[in-house]
Amino acid sequence: MYFGAFVDGALIGAALIIAIGAQNLFVLRQGMARDQVFIICFLSACIDALLILLGAMGLGSAIAAFPWLVPWASWGGALFLIAFALMSLRRAIWPPIKPVKENEVVTSSKRKAILLTLAFGFLNPHVYLDTVILLGGIAAGYEFMPRVYFVVGAITASFVWFFSIGYGARVFAPAMRTRQGARILDLSVAGIMLIVAASLIIDQLAATQM
Repeated sequence: MYFGAFVDGALIGAALIIAIGAQNLFVLRQGMARDQVFIICFLSACIDALLILLGAMGLGSAIAAFPWLVPWASWGGALFLIAFALMSLRRAIWPPIKPVKENEVVTSSKRKAILLTLAFGFLNPHVYLDTVILLGGIAAGYEFMPRVYFVVGAITASFVWFFSIGYGARVFAPAMRTRQGARILDLSVAGIMLIVAASLIIDQLAATQM
């Protein structure tokens, strides 16, 4: 029974995080650039683990009791994604002086990597709706010990996923070795970030008209 709960948690957790969202795309880009990969993967997984734990402990009910939190998180997340998209567009229009060469590691400051990872982890309202409320609601259906295994399974899936895309992205690193490839990547990042931001804004505008 416990193993079944672990598998359920791993499968449901994987289903919720395996998507081309803003956070995953950020991890992928940093992995391709070989820029602070470990700390970004580790911190992303830890944030996910924290939200899974909070959801299993009942934070989803608390969020549901304060519905005004979701609009604030949505607007804040949209503004952050737009700002990051503009940064990517700037890199695409005015690329660095030289592209990334083979075996060359791009290293930004650790502080910047941590702040961006925290922003992508906490300024995304979909994370709270999916990980905290949905996953937490499913976990609440288990007895205490099976719930523990369910949560461990979901957290395990999160760690495996983020480290897989972070370090697996090196397979696509040749795209970063040419100025044209880096420009296409930054344009793709900017486009997806703007699409996600637009969806958040549209959802909130629609909600205000209801």
